[in-house]
Amino acid sequence: MSVARYHSQLRQSAAERRAETHPLTWRLREDGAMVGLDEYVAKDGYAAVREVFDRQSPEDVVATMKTANVRGRGGGGFSAGMKWSLTMKGPDIPRGYLLCNADEMEPGTFKDRLLLEQQPHLLIEGMILAAYANHSYYGYIFLRGEYVDAARSLARALEEARAAGWLGRDIAGSDFDFDIVLHTGAGRYICGEETALINSLEGQRANPRDKPPFPGQSGAWGKPTVVNNVETLCNAPAVMRHGADWYQDLSADVSEDGGTKLYGISGKVVRSGLWELPIGTTGRELLERAGGMRDGRALKTWLPGGGSTGFLLPEHLDQALDFDTIGELGSRLGTGLLTVVNEDQSVLSLVRNLEQFFARESCGWCTPCRDGLPWTVKLLQALERGEGESGDLELLDKLADDLGPAKTFCAHAPGASMPLQSALKYFRDEFERGVAPPSHAAQADSTPGFIHQQVR
Repeated sequence: MSVARYHSQLRQSAAERRAETHPLTWRLREDGAMVGLDEYVAKDGYAAVREVFDRQSPEDVVATMKTANVRGRGGGGFSAGMKWSLTMKGPDIPRGYLLCNADEMEPGTFKDRLLLEQQPHLLIEGMILAAYANHSYYGYIFLRGEYVDAARSLARALEEARAAGWLGRDIAGSDFDFDIVLHTGAGRYICGEETALINSLEGQRANPRDKPPFPGQSGAWGKPTVVNNVETLCNAPAVMRHGADWYQDLSADVSEDGGTKLYGISGKVVRSGLWELPIGTTGRELLERAGGMRDGRALKTWLPGGGSTGFLLPEHLDQALDFDTIGELGSRLGTGLLTVVNEDQSVLSLVRNLEQFFARESCGWCTPCRDGLPWTVKLLQALERGEGESGDLELLDKLADDLGPAKTFCAHAPGASMPLQSALKYFRDEFERGVAPPSHAAQADSTPGFIHQQVR
């Protein structure tokens, strides 16, 4: 397998990566091949599992994860330790499930793919630790169906781990039983929402569920369930091996968030790819590591973490890429993979492309999302053709607001509205140029513009 075929390529050499500073990637091979069980164990693999089983209770593991401030790397940024502490446990509570969200379908995101293809045993070890902390009986890796190479690596790693006694009954000589099943999804973006993922896993339509109850109380098949992202789970072994203070110190100089982050960049840069850096690294440093903009063109705007985040400007590059800082700028860190746009590219066309994706991927459960997103796409297409009408931009403003937080059943529509709102804020002139000059017939027509929009 050649890692040069796509963006999911680590741009740091082995000499740059050390166990003390790069917990996610220091074991990775230069040739991009999968790190098998023997090599993983030789590089301290599964040591955290053995040590935890020997000396720590599930409550100790949860407390360490909370103190380390491991925030969810799937885009939400919620404390993993806090989520684990909310799972129902106890002698009268049935053992539940641990679900790994590997359905990486966020536009512009390719970080989990690297870990899944090249280092699946790190994920398995992280899942064992999370299962122990959450009293989970079984684990599922919900994998994006198109990730064929990742599926092969995971299937091989699961077989190796099972044969070596790291999965199954009495793991590592303990009395803890846990196994993992690989489940490939059917290709729906909405499955990134944890309850839609659970529904799909159960064989139901991938619609989000009403909350409460939350998955930690009643999730998959009615049992307590924890859903975590791939990168989040991959942080657990190093945290439990080296401690919460060590993990926080990795980013202490740049952010209050703990640890490192797999950052990435794509778009018209000299070299796209991935870097493991302290969380809180700036966008400017990441752009410099990517060699800057291609062909000497200037940076126009950028998305900080996938298609469902808000556009930022070149003057925002010196801000820390962490959850709170980017949130204060009116966007979201999301997955932490930057998409850059140069001065020659149309923001209007980019937004139209994103909104088409989100409209297609809507589950159709609630009206603002089901009807509002296609309507948004039609307006953007008209503006892109130069056939927009007076009032279209104001209607887009209203639609973006109607799709916002607390107005839809889940976070799909609010995520879709974020790039639209920010584009209208920063690049409104591009949208205005798509409004056609009024014709004499249109000037003489007194029909309200709203009716025109509905007819069109």
